Amino acid sequence: MVERLGQSYIGGELDLFALADNWKAYIKSSIAAYLRGDVLEVGAGIGATTVALHDDQVRSWVCLEPDASLAARLSERLRSGVNPSAIHVVVGSLNAFADQPSFDCILYIDVLEHIEDDQRQIVSAGRLVRPGGYVVVLSPAHGWLYSAFDKSIGHLRRYNKSALRKLKPDGFTEQKITYLDSLGILLSLGNVIALRQNMPSEKQILTWDRFCIPLSRRIDPLLLGAVGKSILAVWRRQ
Repeated sequence: MVERLGQSYIGGELDLFALADNWKAYIKSSIAAYLRGDVLEVGAGIGATTVALHDDQVRSWVCLEPDASLAARLSERLRSGVNPSAIHVVVGSLNAFADQPSFDCILYIDVLEHIEDDQRQIVSAGRLVRPGGYVVVLSPAHGWLYSAFDKSIGHLRRYNKSALRKLKPDGFTEQKITYLDSLGILLSLGNVIALRQNMPSEKQILTWDRFCIPLSRRIDPLLLGAVGKSILAVWRRQ
């Protein structure tokens, strides 16, 4: 949903996945060490991830969202939620920022798979990161799990470790690359093979979040991050 300034986001999953409190808590626990200083969240959508991840450990938080209607909903959410004085909403793309290091962490949470030129996007983001800062990417994993759901919400691809490693910008070192949500693979595979749904139901999302995610959080470390329906990469600028 980034780099589509002036266009509407085609997906309709944001409200459904806003219900996934356990999943968002799992994401936060996986990246909390990198959320510091001045944070830029690219493709912030309606703000569900912003609210889940933001806390007082950061100095400032910028939500970048190219879809004006989603940005308006995001702003409304923030007005009634977390410390709005520390969060700013920008409608547009990375071109809205001066081409110089301005952030300590840049987040792509389920966003990079929407971007046609993902390599150029990450290179551009890398130039905005201060030395010692991070680029954090969370995306759907494994091309063989690509489904009708992925297509319906504008996913151009799913990543494996080798594909994501190719995107690491020059001057950065890999801090982490791991798969998350091992049990989720079974649900995603079921949709590819049998259900072929364009969109999960609210009941399916809640079942996954309330029952599968707590189990995945226990199982994933035992599998050493080798299995999961999502992939997380963290790169640090030298």
